[in-house]
Amino acid sequence: MDSTLTSTTTVQQDKVPFLEYPSGHRDDIKRRQSLIYLIPGNPGLIGYYEPFMKTLRQLLDETEEKELCRHTFHIYGRNLLGFSDGDHQPAFGTTTSSPAIKTEPFTLEDQIRSCYDQVQHISTSTLSPGRSFSSVILIGHSVGSYIALELFHRAAAATTTTQPHDTHDTSPIIPEKQPVPLHFAILLFPTISHIARSRSGQRLDLIRRTPFLDQSAHHVAKFVVDLLPHWLLAAVVGRALGFPPHAAAATLRFLASRDGIWQALHMGKDEMATIGDSEGRWGAGMWEEVREVGGSNYGEEALGDGDWSGEKGKNGRARFFLYFGERDHWVADECRDEFIERRRREGRGGTRIVVDEAGIPHAFCIHHSESVAEKVKVWIEDVAGL
Repeated sequence: MDSTLTSTTTVQQDKVPFLEYPSGHRDDIKRRQSLIYLIPGNPGLIGYYEPFMKTLRQLLDETEEKELCRHTFHIYGRNLLGFSDGDHQPAFGTTTSSPAIKTEPFTLEDQIRSCYDQVQHISTSTLSPGRSFSSVILIGHSVGSYIALELFHRAAAATTTTQPHDTHDTSPIIPEKQPVPLHFAILLFPTISHIARSRSGQRLDLIRRTPFLDQSAHHVAKFVVDLLPHWLLAAVVGRALGFPPHAAAATLRFLASRDGIWQALHMGKDEMATIGDSEGRWGAGMWEEVREVGGSNYGEEALGDGDWSGEKGKNGRARFFLYFGERDHWVADECRDEFIERRRREGRGGTRIVVDEAGIPHAFCIHHSESVAEKVKVWIEDVAGL
């Protein structure tokens, strides 16, 4: 199956908002070039992550200036589909002429396929002609973490020739136009298992399972928002909720958009139905370490915040770095703890897990961008062997 979107709505790829922070050393052919690609959560507006990305850029600039550093890191991220009115046509709910159906927002499956295509495009078109990134590091936040793991799973399935594709796996295989070197992922507050069991997930799943709410919740929400004048919305978001300027601006754009609320709810309900026992479908091989000569093999451990000392071996390196919230309303504690225990028990060297002890909330990009960027910078240096 190819990576064509399932939606009847046409994507305007050149109008999807994005943020890009290239390295000042990206033209240095003596350095190892790495792409850091950020996949946002829901609502999928990259504007929420601007301070995080800027801080990470500044921190990695310091890393790149170290005397023995031979790495460069290019940071890129963009909206998920449907959260900007300009990125698609026609509007959601429009009846098409042939066939006569109403267009709908993009599904979680659409987002996965779109992200794969974009990672592939950015990784091969950003540097000077004839050059591509030697590795790609995905950063996924919330459902962006699930999307990141799906990219790893499908890319591996598409390129595997020695083992047959799991016949129980119904996810589409994305064919390789040109190999994308997905090596590592940093997963922040990941919603990767049974999201409908979480506190917020239970409420959203109730909407999904209630016919009237399932069909009308987005209309009701948009109607209420549109009743409020812009100045009042701005006061609620900026003063009552205490959002800083970047988050307030992103939220107001989202609320004022024609289709953003519909897209967020549609995708959220799809997440409730889709993100269940994905771990079983991905298979145990997903969590195996990256084998590298002279690399390090980090033991799979759940550690306290800031404690990354793990048992090291000789021939491998962790593939996934997961940062869970201590009390995350989008992640059920029991699902998180069961996941950690399975990683301990099965021990394949491919994951490092931290449970936050600093009280950072799920939506870290509102108030805690700088502190999370500092953690991510350390993990990227760990990945690069610096």
